[in-house]
Amino acid sequence: MSFRLQPAPPARPNRCQLFGPGSNPKLFEKMAASDADVINLDLEDSVAPDDKDMARANVIEAIGSVDWGKKTLSVRINSLDTPFWYRDVVDLLEQAGERLDQIMIPKVGCAEDVYAVDALVTAVERAKGREKPVSFEVIIESAAGIAHVEEIAAASPRMQAMSLGAADFAASMGMATTGIGGTQENYYMLKGGEKHWSDPWHWAQAAIVAACRTHGILPVDGPFGDFSDDDGYRAQARRSATLGMVGKWAIHPKQIALANEVFTPSEEAVAEAREILAAMEEAKAKGEGATVYKGRLVDIASIKQAEVIVAQAELIAG
Repeated sequence: MSFRLQPAPPARPNRCQLFGPGSNPKLFEKMAASDADVINLDLEDSVAPDDKDMARANVIEAIGSVDWGKKTLSVRINSLDTPFWYRDVVDLLEQAGERLDQIMIPKVGCAEDVYAVDALVTAVERAKGREKPVSFEVIIESAAGIAHVEEIAAASPRMQAMSLGAADFAASMGMATTGIGGTQENYYMLKGGEKHWSDPWHWAQAAIVAACRTHGILPVDGPFGDFSDDDGYRAQARRSATLGMVGKWAIHPKQIALANEVFTPSEEAVAEAREILAAMEEAKAKGEGATVYKGRLVDIASIKQAEVIVAQAELIAG
């Protein structure tokens, strides 16, 4: 382990982030009553340009009037290459109440993008005397974003989470696909004349996870566009969880249960993790640094792996 220790990520459930357009306030109560851990009220892609002002007003009103329970409440602002984002930030922080937890910044390409939003947020918070600092989540959606992913992760103490936005990322990279996440038909290898599909998002997700874990923020998988394909969503989510991501977006309410299913450790996994910890405690009492559990070697590294699973289960239960 490096002398510079890896910081712990925010202690919050983040299995599912449910998105809903700010231009459709009829959805807000249903979103608040859902089983999603994080609510993302959207002012960006799901809102038409002529509806931006209305959507912003809807979201500001809902932040204070809807009972969001213990959910993390986040608003996705417009990207910095539009004329809308500064008004999103100013109006949210000047007019919305303290219930707002987080601002999601889309299409971040460099640390300076985060700095720009941070400077504006800080100025408004100080001017209005807001007591609770607003946190940030960013979306990596471009070649520049993935190239600068580590400096983006370290760009602000407000940073709490980072997501992969597959659709815009694919467009920026010039990828030959119109699919949003998941397996791509033409991304395969041949073995014995049979096709074997691999994951075109794997390397980008791994880079995001590494940057996030280095700087103590939560890595999150983004959208899966085909909400009629439950098995495809599960498969993508399981790959993401295996890589170290903590949750996934839901762009349709039916995806909430799928995300929670995948990113909640099973009872069997938690029980096994606790047994590994108990076995290692016995080994340490005997002065041993390793032991055998169910026919396989477990050691100090195994403790760390087991502790992650137990901690995640306890966080969700709490």
